[in-house]
Amino acid sequence: MPPAAEPYVLLRTVEWGDCDPAGIIYYPTYYRWMDAAGWHLLAALGFDAARMRAEHLSQPLVHAACDFKRSPTFGDRVAIHSQVARVGEKSFTLAHRFVREADGAELASGHEVRVWCRYEAGPGSPLRGIAVPDVLRAAARATA
Repeated sequence: MPPAAEPYVLLRTVEWGDCDPAGIIYYPTYYRWMDAAGWHLLAALGFDAARMRAEHLSQPLVHAACDFKRSPTFGDRVAIHSQVARVGEKSFTLAHRFVREADGAELASGHEVRVWCRYEAGPGSPLRGIAVPDVLRAAARATA
């Protein structure tokens, strides 16, 4: 599957459970959404959960950060724009931008660093870092 030059977009609605008592987004929600958006992006690149399990692959998170600019509130629709930003030998970085759908306001931006791994002897065995697949390298080049 050829990578698209445009970021992958995942839509989310701020639900009551995503909010603090004041009705504004609770910051861990961004991290949950980055994780979900990353999995959707990888699936779009051909690495859905079924393939990851069948090939004993994993992508453990080793670093995550998020910068907060504006707070969405209950009911806001948020577009998460995700792309492969950098690829190393065994690690890769996913970049995410959070945009309120109604007015295009950028709410936050974040990134995750993950390691491409395989279970040495199937699920439950130790993980070993392996080379990042070429399709992720191509996706990073397409969005550069």
